[in-house]
Amino acid sequence: MAQTADHEEPGRTPRTARGERTKQALLDAAAIEFGEKGFHETSITTITNRAGTALGSFYTYFESKEEIFRALVQFMSAEVARAAGGALEGERGVFQREQAALRSFLAFAAEHGEVYRIIDEAEFVDPAAWRSHYEKTAARICKRLEDAAEAGEIREDAGELHAWALMGMNVFLGLRYAVWDRDRQPADVAEAARDLIENGLRRRKPADS
Repeated sequence: MAQTADHEEPGRTPRTARGERTKQALLDAAAIEFGEKGFHETSITTITNRAGTALGSFYTYFESKEEIFRALVQFMSAEVARAAGGALEGERGVFQREQAALRSFLAFAAEHGEVYRIIDEAEFVDPAAWRSHYEKTAARICKRLEDAAEAGEIREDAGELHAWALMGMNVFLGLRYAVWDRDRQPADVAEAARDLIENGLRRRKPADS
């Protein structure tokens, strides 16, 4: 996974390109270790062994297992946002945008299924990072819905509640069709979800007087 620079994550900032590669290798290794074994069964040694780095390199950038876990949660949350943002470029219409965002998330989840276990464990390891992940995700969806409502594309009361509902749908569609089983194509799942939200969020016609 390539690191994004749109957020400030825990840990020390590398001063060289080599240092950046080392820190990223530690994060990538931590994603696999936490994803496969969970937080409690993962150790700093197993992370450094998988990353192919010295133990001292770990402490150059992170103070503890908790800190690299927190950095990983923030990093993966930013990666989900980056993937969705890239998918939205050039899309017109709120329903097309939401379809594209879900399709992108399904592709991300299929490639990085460990994100589910890591985010789930964050509820107990780092509740603040866990809550922040969902609040930021919902805020991005809410902004898209509010903009669409203001433009007259969808019902005028579309907002935060609808954003959380859409996020919940996306999360569980990803779990079912990208992590557990892949018996339907991401594009087909996204299209079915689009049909659902398009009919649920379509602009209401004025009542007959």
